[in-house]
Amino acid sequence: MKNKRVLLIDALNLFIRNYIVDPSLSTNGHPIGGAKGFIKSLQAVCRTINPDLILVAWDGGSQKRKSMDKNYKAGRKPVRLNRDIHNMTAGEQEDNKNWQQERIIEYLNEMPILQSYVENVEADDIIALVSQSKVLSEHHKIILSSDKDFIQLCDDTTILYRPIQKEILNKKRILEQFEIHPTNFALARAIAGDKSDNLPGVGGAGLPTVSKRFPFLAKEKSYTIKDVVEYAENTESNLKVYKNVIEKQDLIEKNYKLMQLYVPCISAQSAQHIRKMIKKPNLGFNKTGVHKMMIEDGFGAYDWNDLFVLMKKIAVENKGG
Repeated sequence: MKNKRVLLIDALNLFIRNYIVDPSLSTNGHPIGGAKGFIKSLQAVCRTINPDLILVAWDGGSQKRKSMDKNYKAGRKPVRLNRDIHNMTAGEQEDNKNWQQERIIEYLNEMPILQSYVENVEADDIIALVSQSKVLSEHHKIILSSDKDFIQLCDDTTILYRPIQKEILNKKRILEQFEIHPTNFALARAIAGDKSDNLPGVGGAGLPTVSKRFPFLAKEKSYTIKDVVEYAENTESNLKVYKNVIEKQDLIEKNYKLMQLYVPCISAQSAQHIRKMIKKPNLGFNKTGVHKMMIEDGFGAYDWNDLFVLMKKIAVENKGG
């Protein structure tokens, strides 16, 4: 299977996006837009990419990283619909959101799609593990997520498709846009911090400043925190950002441990199981079952032919490993 396309989907990222904006209701009048929108997005991206294999990674929690920093992802607001649903309490909306995620899993179980969930392991780590796997080293990997964390994984065979931003980031575009090489992107973000994950950065050092004041991060060589600190110590410039980097070395190191995906935060046993799964996929497609579920959920009239044709092709190509 050389030069095939492998689509790696950050499931929760894609679900939440659709859950918030898709107003579709089920046959019982409850929101179904998260599930329906997920499947519609899957069809849309499949039209563009025409993948030969698909893996959907589900988030199993952030406990491992939270054990390193209790403030990691703290203070995030609960996900809410961007509209009012009459006769549904906040608790009922939360139950519905959870049900929709479970329903997506049921849909994907009937399709020739690999799914991975590891308790206490983030989807980022699963995708990082798969994208860097030797089994897929000659494949073209496309990561589907709006999360900037995945930029660090982009290389000659891996790109990031950000659906909300409608942009495709490969190594060349990342260098043009950020002036930072993907190999050094986690390091640059460790300096800049990440508000979405509640990780403060070095004062006065956003990504544009980091790329400007530490221009060597644009090179393909992998640099270390020590390299950055030594550069700050030896520069003749009196800019405060250099002083801040020197003083905040411990903060940068902590951020880097939390942000880096080059060494995924996952147990050897779980990693082995995932590698085995992608090495010998045995996939089938229950078109009748999927269609029946769509009717039950009140998906309504919609043309799913492109999705079904591709699912049949993937099933045939991956039958029996």
